[in-house]
Amino acid sequence: MKKLEIVIRPESLENLELLLEEQKANGMMITNILGYGNQKGYRQMYRGAEIVAKMLPKVKVETVVEDDKVPKIVDFVVKNLSTGNYGDGKIFVYDVEDAVRIRTGEHGEQAL
Repeated sequence: MKKLEIVIRPESLENLELLLEEQKANGMMITNILGYGNQKGYRQMYRGAEIVAKMLPKVKVETVVEDDKVPKIVDFVVKNLSTGNYGDGKIFVYDVEDAVRIRTGEHGEQAL
């Protein structure tokens, strides 16, 4: 099993949810976050004063899926959510040793 941590622009969330449902990801956790990477924020003028906004709003979506689904999901996300601009996001892939469904005690992929 693998955990996918997908950091995207907030406006891409609906598309990502649809993509994950199409790929039969069993569930997801969504967190609103602030951060920056290569984009380094932005500058704007407000009432004659320059404002530097370094931390940008992002959304982090986490899901745990079977190993064989990972390449399809990653390729699908890159293909469908890429605008070609800084700030499109990142995908992190982690190994998951085990998952346990608390209600039934099931382990591994059966717990997903």
